[in-house]
Amino acid sequence: MTDVTVPFRAGREGYASFRIPAVVAGRSGTLLAFCEGRVDSAADHGHIHIVLKRSTDGGRTWGPLQVAARNGTDLAGNPAPVVLDTGRILLVHVRAAASATEAAVLRGQVAEADGRRVWVQHSDDDGLTWSAPREITAQVKRPGWRWYATTPGHALQLTTGRVLVPANHTVAPAGTDTGAEAKYHGGHCLLSDDRGATWRLGYLDDDTDGYVNVNETTAAELPDGRVYLNARNDSPSPGNRADAHSPDGGETLTKPFRPQAGLTAPVCEAAVLQLRDPDVLLFSAPADPGGARALMTIRASDDGGTTWHPAFTVDGLPAAYSDLVRVDPHTVGLLYETGDFGAYETITFRRVPVHRLA
Repeated sequence: MTDVTVPFRAGREGYASFRIPAVVAGRSGTLLAFCEGRVDSAADHGHIHIVLKRSTDGGRTWGPLQVAARNGTDLAGNPAPVVLDTGRILLVHVRAAASATEAAVLRGQVAEADGRRVWVQHSDDDGLTWSAPREITAQVKRPGWRWYATTPGHALQLTTGRVLVPANHTVAPAGTDTGAEAKYHGGHCLLSDDRGATWRLGYLDDDTDGYVNVNETTAAELPDGRVYLNARNDSPSPGNRADAHSPDGGETLTKPFRPQAGLTAPVCEAAVLQLRDPDVLLFSAPADPGGARALMTIRASDDGGTTWHPAFTVDGLPAAYSDLVRVDPHTVGLLYETGDFGAYETITFRRVPVHRLA
């Protein structure tokens, strides 16, 4: 049995680099592994597609590379897929001009038309084909916001039927600041109550005190119906993670995001996944105590994210972004960036037995 496979390897299949993994399981059980296929370089801007590979055997083998979303020679990135109760798969993502670097966007040096804009498309055949993309920027991005990113990683459909996509943004600076300072990051989510036909903003968490800066965010629905949100924190507070709960499906937060010192991690994206049977909340991210992007580890919480303990350490190699998926009753899948000498050599898929995590 193959427990580790490599669906994406830098420098192969026409792409200089693969980054930003996301993974979901279709209603038929087919796994869909998404990421950014960066055509010319490993940079976060440029000519970038959202690419996809499918697995019909639980991640033991993968089909051919497909392009799920493209934006000419510009950028289509930050894939946020979600499988609906109808079987339809939504792919919410961001588009921008190839020249729109993060530094320029943060400083307000990019025209709105070339900046970070939000789009959605869908598949009704488990990712084999995709609809034409449809822009939803006006519904979910406030005037004046500069940077904008969906998740990265999978989005959610709640038990109520609502679709929730965690996201982050930056606001315009004050005084003599340029906007590139970490304190201007904020968090929000996209909500749809009609399975992706229309969208609106849910909670907003903007706090420019420099202590908690909500950046890339991941979410899970807890057994009691609350939504747990966990975010990369780019401010120097304990642990580099912050978390929050929503009691009303993402409309509001019980309290603003606060540092989660129980999760030692570098400044990096992470993923959460709520298992049912057993009821345990999982968190995947590098765990190197020195702050390096290395030591990919799955941690577990039995109390809705209040406290955490290590459950499964992959290895001590470089590692960065990740996503989690329930493959079958006995297996969780971890899709993550890793390599022998650098974190961005491959995007690797690992099958992890559930009994190792509970």
